Amino acid sequence: MKVAIIHDWLNGMRGGEKCLEVFCELFPRADIFTLLYDSASVSPVISNMPVKTSFIQHLPFALKKYRNYLPLFPAAVESFNLTGYDFILSSSHSVAKGARKPKNAFHLCYCYTPMRYVWSFFEQYFGSYPFLKKKIVSYVTENLKKWDLKTLDRVDEFVAISKTIQKRINDIYKRDSNVIYPPVDCEKFILNSRVKREDFYLCISALVPYKRIDIIIDAFSRCPDKKIFIIGDGHLRKELERKVSSQNIKLLGWVADRDLILLCQRAKAFVYAAEEDFGISPLEAQATGSAVIAYGKGGVSETIISLADSRDNAATGVFFYKQESEALIEAIGEFEKHLNEFDPVRIRNNAIKFSRDNFKNNFRNFIKEKLNLN
Repeated sequence: MKVAIIHDWLNGMRGGEKCLEVFCELFPRADIFTLLYDSASVSPVISNMPVKTSFIQHLPFALKKYRNYLPLFPAAVESFNLTGYDFILSSSHSVAKGARKPKNAFHLCYCYTPMRYVWSFFEQYFGSYPFLKKKIVSYVTENLKKWDLKTLDRVDEFVAISKTIQKRINDIYKRDSNVIYPPVDCEKFILNSRVKREDFYLCISALVPYKRIDIIIDAFSRCPDKKIFIIGDGHLRKELERKVSSQNIKLLGWVADRDLILLCQRAKAFVYAAEEDFGISPLEAQATGSAVIAYGKGGVSETIISLADSRDNAATGVFFYKQESEALIEAIGEFEKHLNEFDPVRIRNNAIKFSRDNFKNNFRNFIKEKLNLN
């Protein structure tokens, strides 16, 4: 069986690329097709695979400014020649699902989400744009919507990364899907009983609008007795640094994996304010035994056992239900009131349900069933 894996773009190791690693292990002889590729930015598991790129790869400043070429993405993914492939596996949060498949091939789409910035979160991505620029982007996204819907007949089966995305696929595409949760590296993010919890909170996140780091900064600015470290980088970093007015809030940028894991193990709790499609960082924190204080909508509502819903000290976190600093402050207070009810071992056990091995086995079994493989 000849296999093609279509992945939107390869310029870093985020959650989608962790899934792609597993796909490469399941299909070590597959070819990867992607809009653009920076081999230095991905793991050896991926870089050792044959990778074929689109014409986007050769456009000026494509690796850094690829989003400027968004109107060209549909043509780029449709340019891939998939003749002779029997099984197409698209790993898609943008246009990968729109690749043209050969007539008799089976196309399985592992869908991280229908394009967020087109279908669900336009204002969060583009709301701050000047009027004219926003109008131009709106025109582009409307065309992308039309194209996205036209390509649905190229997908034989959808698999969603969460029930949240399963519902979004049904609402937007009017298609059914199964859910297979993405992998969490529970072998790297471990519980270390020799490391003591300290009196600081932690957030790990890209510094982009929908992550709502502004809520976290505002909340901790109003609680100067509580310390938080924010790990991550992004185009909002300078703007967020200007919002920091007290010494209890530290923006650390990206740190080495070893330091990141140690901070998770030492933190009093992990704080997260985004509405996520799934949310790997809160699960990585749980894998180290850290409780999570999170906005209780989206994927994290499926991966955190809230204090309000738990029995027998099985809680792994506390939810707040308004994306406002006041709600976060209340949730922190609730967490601290019940601090001793959070059991690090049980918190880690919850994360293990989403382990890499479970993901790999679940996906392998699903594919075998769909392709009638022995």
